[in-house]
Amino acid sequence: MNSEKNDITGDALADRLVDESAQAEAASTENEAVESPPFLIDDEDRYSRLRLIGWWDQEKISAAKVLIVGAGALGNEVLKNLALVGIGEITLIDFDTVQPSNLSRSVLFRTGDAGQSKSAVAARMARDLNSECRINEVQGDILTAIGLGFVREQDVVISCVDNREARLWINRMCWKVATPWVDGGIQEINGVAKVFSPPDGPCYECGMTEKDYQLIQLRYSCPLLTQEEVLQGKVPTAPTIASIIGGLQAQEVLKLIHRIPTEGGTALVFNGVANRFYSTRYPWREDCLSHESYDPIISSPLSAQSSTVAELFEFVDALGVGRATHIELDRDLVEQLACRQCDVHVDVGLPHSDVPMTRAICEQCGQPMKPKMISQVDRLDDSGRLLCRVGIPKYDIVKVQAESGMQFIQLSGDAL
Repeated sequence: MNSEKNDITGDALADRLVDESAQAEAASTENEAVESPPFLIDDEDRYSRLRLIGWWDQEKISAAKVLIVGAGALGNEVLKNLALVGIGEITLIDFDTVQPSNLSRSVLFRTGDAGQSKSAVAARMARDLNSECRINEVQGDILTAIGLGFVREQDVVISCVDNREARLWINRMCWKVATPWVDGGIQEINGVAKVFSPPDGPCYECGMTEKDYQLIQLRYSCPLLTQEEVLQGKVPTAPTIASIIGGLQAQEVLKLIHRIPTEGGTALVFNGVANRFYSTRYPWREDCLSHESYDPIISSPLSAQSSTVAELFEFVDALGVGRATHIELDRDLVEQLACRQCDVHVDVGLPHSDVPMTRAICEQCGQPMKPKMISQVDRLDDSGRLLCRVGIPKYDIVKVQAESGMQFIQLSGDAL
């Protein structure tokens, strides 16, 4: 009997302890609810819905710098998306002007924009989308208008171009300074988005075939000057595929900014006819010419616009690396055009990609002139020339050969 009574008392005591514990937990939860303010969504904050994404860091986005190359259909979509999320600084480069045919595929262009710079129009419209973004425009060719120092300070470069030569150039620039880049390509209702993360993984050039190199060379005539008619080639595309691939590119940029793992050297291909995605990985080529890294990079107060070749040599001499002997140019320079038949010589001083074939026609006989091209500037050459006069753009990183090895000199004077 006592044993049974003790058992009943024990059960009652256990139930009592459980009840008290539950009451204490409920009270504690109630107190916490009173002490902690409820989570509120601030509808006055334009990024409030974005902040609800678990990994989203608006501060990182607001501090980010990106370069968009190309202001066509893809460039419009990427710029629109990145402006909406509040990227801190966006630079847009394109050499072309708005044409009526752009209006059916480019969300930022209007009828009245015809004949105006694509980059300027797109940048202006993007500023209207988000005045908190700093948006810069450059009307020029990526092959000659942007220096490596500028690419180096970007968080991501986005390629929205329509030709292999520009992609190859972007790839080599990014690999030299270890800047990740995202490429996009569209045709009809098909497209592809690619991510490259130098110095890790395969690069764009790793996947190039002999035919790709041959097609790049088609842009140049026998004397290796640009043919305008080749540049007139148009790729048929629909606005729908530009939205899809441009959206994928912008999303990959956001992942890179947030350090979310991405697989470099991988392409995501979309077949718009079958509505199917598949991914493929580029091969790694040990002998790839793009796998050149500029390291270490030495900052200098020099400027492409105001410093001379001689001043660059003197700066390198003062580093204690031995006497500088020559500059290796990233862009082959057309120094002169010559017509042997008429004994005509025309000084040029421009990178070969900036010299159209029309300029190479002799005014006297109408025949193509032969260019004199150089790929390096020796110390014994005319060293009084400004660096920009040997094809070096603002804020570039210049390769200078010295007795102890190659030196990589950044023209930081152009960044001021």
